[in-house]
Amino acid sequence: MTSFWTGKRVRLRGIEPDDWSAFMRFAEDEERLGDVLHPPRSAEGCRVWAKEQSAAKPDGDCFQLAIEAVDTGEIVGAVGSHHADPRMGWFEYGVTIGAEHRRKGYAAEAVVLLLRFMFAERRYHKCEARIFAHNEASLELHRRLGFVEEGRLRDHVFLASRHHDLVMMGILADEFAQLHSIGSLE
Repeated sequence: MTSFWTGKRVRLRGIEPDDWSAFMRFAEDEERLGDVLHPPRSAEGCRVWAKEQSAAKPDGDCFQLAIEAVDTGEIVGAVGSHHADPRMGWFEYGVTIGAEHRRKGYAAEAVVLLLRFMFAERRYHKCEARIFAHNEASLELHRRLGFVEEGRLRDHVFLASRHHDLVMMGILADEFAQLHSIGSLE
């Protein structure tokens, strides 16, 4: 039997201390592509962060996982849930894929694996995603996965010396189940 966390292209796994350099590259990619801007982190800071993540216990249903390519074993990105509210039945999630690994289906498969877990195993009702309005690739990915635009926060994010809109997208568990097999990855 294949692991619940393994699809055709990716395997989701915990973050290991040796993953620090991949996560440092992902942060650089996000800055270069205009996704997010944080002060630079030193290599040692990334090593410490990865070591802490490898030993961290999930905070309820909030966790971050490495996305590993099945064919090469290389870390291609990360996916995780955050702001989970089990009483209300909703959570937010985020995904990042290294620049050289984009448009290969890794993000879509990783998101489906994560949503399958959160909807089928943890019994959440709704997933929300916040996406910069200028990130057309991410907006299109979410539409293909079945997310719908629920709103737009105008000039909500300040990045690269200007304000940007933030698009709120969501998908309900029953909408997900209609589009994606709960038992196996499509």
